Amino acid sequence: MATRRCLLRLLARRLVPHSPQPLPTVPIAAQTLTSLSQPLAPRAAVTASLRLLPSRSHFATRAPSGSEDDEEEEGDDEEHYEEEERSGDEWGEGDEETPAAKPPSGMTEEEKLAEASEIGYKVVGPLGADEKPFKPYEPVFAVVQIGSHQFKVSNGDSIFTERLKFCDVNDKLILNRVLMLGSQAETVIGRPTLTDATVHAVVEEHALDAKVIIFKKKRRKNYRRTKGHRQELTKLRITNIKGIDKSFLQQEGVDKSESAAVAA
Repeated sequence: MATRRCLLRLLARRLVPHSPQPLPTVPIAAQTLTSLSQPLAPRAAVTASLRLLPSRSHFATRAPSGSEDDEEEEGDDEEHYEEEERSGDEWGEGDEETPAAKPPSGMTEEEKLAEASEIGYKVVGPLGADEKPFKPYEPVFAVVQIGSHQFKVSNGDSIFTERLKFCDVNDKLILNRVLMLGSQAETVIGRPTLTDATVHAVVEEHALDAKVIIFKKKRRKNYRRTKGHRQELTKLRITNIKGIDKSFLQQEGVDKSESAAVAA
């Protein structure tokens, strides 16, 4: 009890009653009248302050044409462009030739020739209407490489290769990657190719090979896939083989004529 009385005495000494202070009463009508009594700023001044200055960027909106500021800005832009042109001429940038535009296929003629030579052929041009490139059979053979495949061909043979680019039907080709030449008189083997030997051919058609079915399966996984593929092919007709001595053919012709005369 003594402690409780001591606490109450301490609290009574520290707590001092404060007298309430009344707020000043100001009527609302007087406040509104005092706020309205201040003069308003003119509307023209407000709009002038909010108006944005014209930008010097070429893509920004400008004020209506005809003002002096617009004329000055146009004159500054013209002078700027003239200075750029002069600086380009001084440094030699204006004299540079623009690169040749590539065809729609995305490759120039030089790139096409380089890619064709890597495969092993060269496109000469279309076959003329009056040309007759096909000759009678000659006992001469050649081994040529087209891409990654090798073919043993003779005059008049037809072969199927993978689709050749940059050539159409009735175009004349030169197969310049010849590995070996042979006849009844001699056989010439290249190391790895023969530089002076060529095989001439004509494109007969572009076709598709027979369909090949590709079937995949994983057991117990419910996985089955079936696809088909038809390889694009090009049919070539061999017209001539150059780079080997063919004098024995004339000797054979003379011998045949003499034997025919003797038999008669």
